[in-house]
Amino acid sequence: MRALVTGGAGFIGSFLAESLLDKGWDVSVIDDLSTGSIKNIDPVKSHKRFYYTIDTIMNTSVMAELVDRADCIFHLAATVGVRLIVESPVRTIETNIKGTEIVLDLAAKKKKKVLITSSSEVYGKSVKVPFLEDDDLVLGSTTRARWSYACSKAIDEFLALAYFKEKQLPVIICRLFNTVGPRQTGAYGMVIPRFVAQALSGKPLTVYGDGKQTRTFTDVDDVVWALRRLMLEPRALGEVFNVGGLQEITILELAQKIIKLTNSNSDIQFIPFEKAYENDNFEDMMRRVPDIGKISRAIGFKPSRDIDGILVKIIEFMKSL
Repeated sequence: MRALVTGGAGFIGSFLAESLLDKGWDVSVIDDLSTGSIKNIDPVKSHKRFYYTIDTIMNTSVMAELVDRADCIFHLAATVGVRLIVESPVRTIETNIKGTEIVLDLAAKKKKKVLITSSSEVYGKSVKVPFLEDDDLVLGSTTRARWSYACSKAIDEFLALAYFKEKQLPVIICRLFNTVGPRQTGAYGMVIPRFVAQALSGKPLTVYGDGKQTRTFTDVDDVVWALRRLMLEPRALGEVFNVGGLQEITILELAQKIIKLTNSNSDIQFIPFEKAYENDNFEDMMRRVPDIGKISRAIGFKPSRDIDGILVKIIEFMKSL
């Protein structure tokens, strides 16, 4: 099997590439390194079945060749991270929507299977938890840049399902819930690597807001396992799946747990959202909890690590840097 991974030098993409290679796949990746890193694919650059292209998915001629050579496409390339989304809404909208349209259009011409990675962000401000794949989406005002990412990902889903229904393109959609693990950077607002770096350096852990907002976290190994299995599952075509963890934790509890696991003397510092993101219109989701019944029934998905196991793995990795 020959796979193309867009955003393949990113955090999740690089782990996915390694996993596919381990299973005997041929893997091509494309990444413009805007948020990914060439270091992420250093372990596999010399692999005889691995090929990489440093370019943007907006380059249609390059993408056309890569799609033509692939049997299937894992589309991970996107603007990521709350900080980057708030600071660069134009880039967020253009990359996420136009990039996805290019991928779908090229794939449709050759009937190549596409797996689109969407986001838990599409649920917006919904207070109906846990989130089911067919629940209503509750997005905030267009005057708040925070929701541009959620809206762009929702449009990606609409596009993918339209291609499935109108052009018979085989597509699968995965809504990822806070994927975490080694190699993830805190530079764009990712909370765990930011907290761990602060704890290891003895700096205050900066909790945005009051810390009462809750999240679940998913180990990257579990995510790439799910993506690979869904790509091979015929019943997944035309469907949307939540891919996430089950252990809900407040951000404050997360900070306290990281301080304990790192044996750090760090304090906790609370910072208002408007100061953290330099944006008076910032809004956040209070809870983000997936219902994973659908993906469990489809491929037997079950998170393999609890939050402590996830954190220990990340802490050990960051200590080794």
